[in-house]
Amino acid sequence: MYKSQINTMYRRHNPLDRVYQGDILQNLSMKSLEYIDGEYDIISIDLPYAVVMTQDCDLEWDYNTRTSVKTHDKYLPTILICPAYLAQLLKDGTHLKNIGQIMNKWNSDQFKGIKKQNNDRFHYLEEHTNLQVAELVIDFKHYYTIPRNALYQVYTEKYLASLNQLYREYLSQRFFNYLSRIGLPDISNCESDEVAELTGSK
Repeated sequence: MYKSQINTMYRRHNPLDRVYQGDILQNLSMKSLEYIDGEYDIISIDLPYAVVMTQDCDLEWDYNTRTSVKTHDKYLPTILICPAYLAQLLKDGTHLKNIGQIMNKWNSDQFKGIKKQNNDRFHYLEEHTNLQVAELVIDFKHYYTIPRNALYQVYTEKYLASLNQLYREYLSQRFFNYLSRIGLPDISNCESDEVAELTGSK
């Protein structure tokens, strides 16, 4: 990778041979299973923007084995993606208004922390007008899987740009760190013997 590419957040793949980690997709529609009143229902989900989160080595192995290798152990049944929301709508708490969800509003200081990557829950992506990438924020609480073949069917149509390698790895590290965080109990509500057991001092 050339130095100028490393110092730039985005690039475009050419040719669009396969899906890459860090790909940014636009107007992606997908189906999801919802469990409502004791029954499964198929619902449609429309994502204005989405970012591919599956590790790139797994995406590469999946692509290569499907085109040349006769074994199937490297196949990916689904690909992990995160929605990316328009930054201003997320700041205003209206980014999920279309599905009837009320979200928190973020004041200027709070949103400044999001833009500086100081909030572990969110990842900020700056705007790139030439590549039609808007100012976006990923919420690590929100992620989906899409069938691998379904994504490949619309990939070239929905593809906008890709995060360059360093930015892609930074996003991946922050996402998986957030998912792997450990929830600690509220010790103030525990009995003394429970505290001793939790802290290993019993």
